[in-house]
Amino acid sequence: MAEVAESRWVERAGRAGYVAKGVIYGLIGLIAIQVPLDLEDEPEDRQGALRMVAQQPFGELLLLALAAGLAGYALWRLAQAIFDTEDDGTDAKGLAKRASYLARAGLYGFFAFSAFAVAAGLGSSGGNEQQEAATLFDLPLGRWLVAAIGLGFLGAGAYNGYRSLTKDFRKHLREHEVSPKVHGWVIALGVAGHAARAVVFGLVGLFFLKAAWEYDPSEAKGIDGALRAVAGAPYGPALLFAVGAGLMAYGAFCLVQARYREV
Repeated sequence: MAEVAESRWVERAGRAGYVAKGVIYGLIGLIAIQVPLDLEDEPEDRQGALRMVAQQPFGELLLLALAAGLAGYALWRLAQAIFDTEDDGTDAKGLAKRASYLARAGLYGFFAFSAFAVAAGLGSSGGNEQQEAATLFDLPLGRWLVAAIGLGFLGAGAYNGYRSLTKDFRKHLREHEVSPKVHGWVIALGVAGHAARAVVFGLVGLFFLKAAWEYDPSEAKGIDGALRAVAGAPYGPALLFAVGAGLMAYGAFCLVQARYREV
């Protein structure tokens, strides 16, 4: 099984996943920047991006390709978690990293199912964040589960901010293969993209924590809610344009990773 986890097929699945991620983030960013340009009514999230794909010629086939790519990314992360293909080890730090791979495998597996559901005409695969939070509140310790999700998003936001400031994302890039003419642009895409994700994930985390604190599922919001919060802030249109452009930059950086990341 370990040989399978490190096979070319799993590597290709991971690279296909980065392509799919790049398309999704690029579309979310594109939708977001249209709002301050008066080309779109309000910012939308991943589901809005999937619906945009569905409306294109051969949209269902494109969505199935995205679903396959996202599933491949989930498979690659699952292999990292179970078979320790990154050699993280079994100490506390290593197990924490492997747990993060497992969480991402579950998250992108869900995203893959969402894309498949939209392609199959099933609409949303599981309701919006308010519905999901309401379901969690009905479970034992549900309030704490919602709070844990909020803390998880805050942690993801902080980690993306750290990667943007320190350029830690360069660690797995085969930079020697990148043309010197575009090397600076690649680093700029990584900095801007991770910064935008830090803002969006941080806001989503705060919304979930507020929902847990007030015991109110209507306060739980996803990417679309975070983008609306940016739009409603002072200088909102300019900020939303910057965040949307940053998400598009992250999408482009994912495409770079599909080619040059060590997988």
